[in-house]
Amino acid sequence: MQKLSTYLWFNDQAEEAANFYVATFRNARMGEIMYAPGGGEPHTIEGQVLTIGFEIEGHPFYILNGGNTQYPLNPSVSFMILCDDQEEIDEYWSKILAHGGETMACGWIQDKYGVAWQITPRVLIELLTGPDRERAARVMAAMQQMIKLDIAALEAA
Repeated sequence: MQKLSTYLWFNDQAEEAANFYVATFRNARMGEIMYAPGGGEPHTIEGQVLTIGFEIEGHPFYILNGGNTQYPLNPSVSFMILCDDQEEIDEYWSKILAHGGETMACGWIQDKYGVAWQITPRVLIELLTGPDRERAARVMAAMQQMIKLDIAALEAA
């Protein structure tokens, strides 16, 4: 187990969500599963998944079936997936939307579980942090008009 991991609290969809993330992302794999022992927690049933682990691009995630959470997920916390080309952006975008996701501005998308993802081309970071500050401002303005990011349009800005 890595020293730093992401831990998400879901109501009761941990296993479904973990399977979705592993199927969605190219370099992903399932990890450990802890089953509820029963008799202790009011929101668990003996033998049901309590926590499930998985990795995306080597980053460990864990999801807890925590019952009715008083702390719902929201876009104030998101995960950025750096994409090498438009094909990769389109792939992640369509997979998340096809499973009930919702689009947001500036390349963000929220999956059906409430987790926010930034589907970001690597070149955007280079354009925004490069030495040409006027171009960076044009790129930022172009990005702010987009829902799904378009690499060609960003590079043309």
